Amino acid sequence: MKITSVPKETPDNARIFMANSLNNWTPNDPDFELKKDSDGNYILQIPENEGTLEYKFTQGNWETAEGDSNGNNSDNRKLTFGKNSQTIENKILSWEHAATKKNTATDNVKILSENFSIPQLNTSRRIWIYFPPDYFTSTKKYPVIYMQDAQNLFNDANSFSGEWKIDETLNQLFAEGHKAAIVVGIENGGAERLNEYSPWNNAKYGGGKGDAYTEFLAKTLKPYIDKSYRTLPQAKNTALIGSSMGGLISFYAGLKYPEKFGKLGIFSPSFWFDFKALNLYVNKSAKNLKNTHFYFLSGTKESENMVSDIQTMIPVLIKKGVPAVHIKTKFDKDGTHSESYWSREFGAAYLWLFKN
Repeated sequence: MKITSVPKETPDNARIFMANSLNNWTPNDPDFELKKDSDGNYILQIPENEGTLEYKFTQGNWETAEGDSNGNNSDNRKLTFGKNSQTIENKILSWEHAATKKNTATDNVKILSENFSIPQLNTSRRIWIYFPPDYFTSTKKYPVIYMQDAQNLFNDANSFSGEWKIDETLNQLFAEGHKAAIVVGIENGGAERLNEYSPWNNAKYGGGKGDAYTEFLAKTLKPYIDKSYRTLPQAKNTALIGSSMGGLISFYAGLKYPEKFGKLGIFSPSFWFDFKALNLYVNKSAKNLKNTHFYFLSGTKESENMVSDIQTMIPVLIKKGVPAVHIKTKFDKDGTHSESYWSREFGAAYLWLFKN
């Protein structure tokens, strides 16, 4: 891997990393840091693998990810592994921090709190909330969707790689006559994201705080939302949706608290983080899942094992009592590990999960 050109404003001492589908899109992974050669190019040796690798360059965080020629968010790059070694040359056109991102959140998206307490983790987090268009002009009660990685849900100005457009999608579905829902978005903890989004420890990437985080969702945040707003609090009216590591923790939380969360949208899940432990947990500990609905989404080339991991999990869920009709899978050949893909597919997932 070689970078032959960088934007002129790039500092001479800049550290450039390759966030990618092999390292769970970690923006500052030292194992994927490019080093300058004698000609001033940034180079990195990548181990041979199979399939297609998606990647994007950063200066160590998503606020300084590469952009397109206009300084806007760019699509993921792709590399298809071959039998022979190859040199892939790249030119970085801009850094996103050099661009001014627009505020794209609609009027019915609010900041619930800038520092909502998470006592289970001894920290706090910004929480977003989306209100249905008729929330303040009616007395209706609504289903609730809890979503991870709130930075990327509603507002392009806060996102690291584009937004899901949750508000625009649900506003459009409401205008078309579909049922409405409240959406509560919990921002991730940045450097703590991997730790909080997995109950198990990965020797390389961390993890292990997922139980505390899911307890926060079930025992702190959900009771607060149900007390403060007009909700339909039953599990059948409550969903968890997340992607990548957010998909992993949403899946786990739904398994651990089926009496709280009855609808799960699992997008491009990082089951690889500790598939053995996850599989064991589903087999040994998951119970009372007969009423839970699962919507699995993945691109067929996102990673070597993503689709097969999902397919392996389905018969286990059925064995645990989940009716086959409560499980929906959608695998897309053009699906990428990206907000643009998840944004495109959110509406269909929402309609399936809440069709009843």
